[in-house]
Amino acid sequence: MKVGWEIDVPELGQRIRDARHESGRTITQLAAEADISVANWYAIEQERIKVLPLPTLRRIEQVLGIEFGVQP
Repeated sequence: MKVGWEIDVPELGQRIRDARHESGRTITQLAAEADISVANWYAIEQERIKVLPLPTLRRIEQVLGIEFGVQP
């Protein structure tokens, strides 16, 4: 999956899914806190979204309490 327009981050969706499972919270809770739809969150985890906006990634990181090390 690419973040922004140019940053390729292999297996980012899987890393997000793993962090979600470790958090113990539901996808519905996390998506609401990140201000994205549940469908969009699933699409991100399944890497159906080819370009993830950096602000969206930052919100996901914030609600999960983790940084994925993606720098613009």
